Amino acid sequence: MFIITARIQKSRLIAVTAAVVLCGAALIAGSLLLGGDVSASAADGKDVKTNDDRIAYLQSYGWTVNEQPLASEELLIPEQFDDSYTTYLKLQSDQGFDLSQYCGKKVMRYTYEITNYPTGETGVQISLLIYKNNVIGGEVLSATQNGFVHGLAMPS
Repeated sequence: MFIITARIQKSRLIAVTAAVVLCGAALIAGSLLLGGDVSASAADGKDVKTNDDRIAYLQSYGWTVNEQPLASEELLIPEQFDDSYTTYLKLQSDQGFDLSQYCGKKVMRYTYEITNYPTGETGVQISLLIYKNNVIGGEVLSATQNGFVHGLAMPS
């Protein structure tokens, strides 16, 4: 067993301790700043990997949703779209989404319940289509008798 002793001046010990504390604070601040970048990337629909990323993306449109999805399901985009998809494809393209490039691909659909729909209506749902961690489509819908479907943007 070896024992090493050293004489350190009190002022040097304080300086080294302060340097270690400052380095730790810099690392923590850096990780917090990087965490902010994750939310920013979620808002543009790219690199949407987690439930928190999906919620951040929906919040970028002004929506408040229940934290747990109502449904998470894998869907197969058809190889070819027939006439029954015309309205849905237009809804997506009006939002800047082009589903034709995902024909034959498996995607995930995550559906959430909206808690702040402008009319106060309850039971309104919002869905996101995700392919390889990127949002490729989405819609807001109400399945009531006089229901509706519209894009992700909050109506005015």
